[in-house]
Amino acid sequence: MATADEVGLTIRRVFDAPREQVFTTMTDPDHLQRWWGPKECTITVVQADVRPGGIFHYCMHARDSMAPMDVWGRFDFRDIEAPNRFAFVNGFADEQGNRIRYPLLPMWPLEVLNTVTLEEDDGKTVFTLHSVPVNASEAEYAIFFASHASMQGGFDGMYDVYEEYLETLGASTP
Repeated sequence: MATADEVGLTIRRVFDAPREQVFTTMTDPDHLQRWWGPKECTITVVQADVRPGGIFHYCMHARDSMAPMDVWGRFDFRDIEAPNRFAFVNGFADEQGNRIRYPLLPMWPLEVLNTVTLEEDDGKTVFTLHSVPVNASEAEYAIFFASHASMQGGFDGMYDVYEEYLETLGASTP
């Protein structure tokens, strides 16, 4: 049986913004609602308690889709060490914030641990995201691993939107 680390996904990017600004815009719900989620979605924040043990509950809405479908999600923050790192477990949820299986892909892991590290590099921020399934079955590990290319594309689109958002802020926001 594979382990979580063997099927984990790691994404690295460099953002042209100071680490404190990147940390704030990645953890503050007022900022998250402007860029989080697939490129073709907007989100509505339902609950935002950004602290260890806190929950970020949101709904993603498809933009200009022929078949609009709302998809609910939830983060459970594990630890936050401003401005260096934060970790959260995310997954799909219902309107009340209860964890559910993703209806379009029921073998998707119920929960995924995401650890974000931020390193300062000459005024820019080196961002690393490491995602691993939590308490997953062999089949869930397999679907997660098989979905790396799709996840990479989704994250790339989302972080492209994030970079555009950062540009609107300039270097003034923490």
